[in-house]
Amino acid sequence: MKKLKDFQNELNKCSKCGLCQDVCPIFELSSNECAVSKGKFIMLHGVTKGDLKLSKNINKYIDMCLKCGKCNNSCSAGIDVCQILNTAKYEYMNGCFISKIVKFLHGSFIFGNFIRFGKLISKPFRPKKNVSKNPTMKVLYFKGCVNQVCPKTDNYLHKIFKNRDIEIIDPDFDCCGLPFLSEGNMERFEQAAKYNLKLLSTDCDYIVADCASCESTVKDYSKYFNTEPVEIYPWGNLIALQKIHFKFNKNIKVTFHKPCHLSNDAFFSQILGNCENVEYTEMKDYDSCCGMAGTFAIKNSNLAKKLMTKKGKNISETNTDYVITTCPACIVGLKAGLFLAGNRKTKVVSLLEFLAKADEIN
Repeated sequence: MKKLKDFQNELNKCSKCGLCQDVCPIFELSSNECAVSKGKFIMLHGVTKGDLKLSKNINKYIDMCLKCGKCNNSCSAGIDVCQILNTAKYEYMNGCFISKIVKFLHGSFIFGNFIRFGKLISKPFRPKKNVSKNPTMKVLYFKGCVNQVCPKTDNYLHKIFKNRDIEIIDPDFDCCGLPFLSEGNMERFEQAAKYNLKLLSTDCDYIVADCASCESTVKDYSKYFNTEPVEIYPWGNLIALQKIHFKFNKNIKVTFHKPCHLSNDAFFSQILGNCENVEYTEMKDYDSCCGMAGTFAIKNSNLAKKLMTKKGKNISETNTDYVITTCPACIVGLKAGLFLAGNRKTKVVSLLEFLAKADEIN
């Protein structure tokens, strides 16, 4: 794994042009230049030169980041901002007592047993797997931590694909590793990634995830380890590819929130084209962060609240029945945003939950 000093060239590439500032949701709210990538890079450049130490104050600004990737995408120098910040977080945590507590919570006794217990108690509520004698496609399902514990998604998939000759394989994956990576626990992240990579080599036609954050993190394994990039897609891609038709007996109005970690949402319009009696209205800034970015919402609660309220108001302006998304964390953020905006009408659902509500699926 790289160290912060290994990114000296990347830090030097930053011309302080301000393109990151133009797209940063945190700068828009705070006008704090230390919250923007270029401001963080000035501090981290000082650290790599030995002029500054990775202090508590610098760590505060490292944590003041949604990891939404907007600065990554807009950077004219092609700097991978998130990887640099994750590395800086790792080096800061390495010298802190609190890192021992974090590693304990992330370990098998707490985190691992929680997931195992959730899987155990949810097992009776999961549908029996469809077994096709001659499946036309084998799909490897990266089931994130939320869906390891909650059985609802399995029921939605069962309903959506029950008439298709598709075999869904869901090995006993570990967490994608994003919570560990974000909190500077690189050892645990490496452990999870290498374990998952072995299972991801299972023979299949398609690899899918129903969480945009899991999908993005799995794709990023190749950035941190010497591995080939994993081709993993959202369930929406496969549903669009299969051209499944969904008929709703009543007219329904929907809008869509694009999670920060979802690289491509082209599947959504394709799926809508196969939905009968569904009207779509695009909300303002449909691809802006909902504010629920892991521990960011805890460490920067005031900023998170502002982002959630703004998102809730944008949803409310569409006057729709449902807001659809593809990330469990976003569902929490959107519900909070609607509550803060005083909207009790619009319901927040995952894409799979919404499609499973259809009266006819074929």
